[in-house]
Amino acid sequence: MSADDSFTIIDQATWEDLVARFDGRMWAVARAFGLSTADAADAVQGAWLRLVENADAIRDPERIGAWLVTTTRHEAARVGRRARGEIVADLDLPDTALPDPTAAVVDADFGRRVWRRLDLLGEPCRSLIRLYVLHPEARYAQIAVRLDLPVGSIGPTRARCMARLRALVEEEVR
Repeated sequence: MSADDSFTIIDQATWEDLVARFDGRMWAVARAFGLSTADAADAVQGAWLRLVENADAIRDPERIGAWLVTTTRHEAARVGRRARGEIVADLDLPDTALPDPTAAVVDADFGRRVWRRLDLLGEPCRSLIRLYVLHPEARYAQIAVRLDLPVGSIGPTRARCMARLRALVEEEVR
């Protein structure tokens, strides 16, 4: 089956719903690998392409979010290796894109704990981190306008907020 054939399996409304629900999370996963915006975009686009290529192989549509996140993680790792100059074999192995159920549970649990800890932070930390995670492509100027903060304070504020969040998460782990 060609990519064009499998794309017809996902209608436009379903596709738009998937993008609305998971694109931000996929961006967050790609950016967590320390990729540049362009490389993160390649990783996210690669994950969407894998979905198009493997749409007919998705056995459990309820797990598509976990599948997309895991696939984004694989794509981000591949893009990261390529950006570092490592040799990357482009093997078309569909099994590598399937989520590891254990990893999916651990990732989901960790994600819930992080979001709960984020809710403990005051403003502007809570909103700043949410904007950064859900809209990684946003520029400092856009975030500054949205949060009514000086543009020059976005980076330092984000660093302080992330340090606080990291401390809260580590505190829970202990």
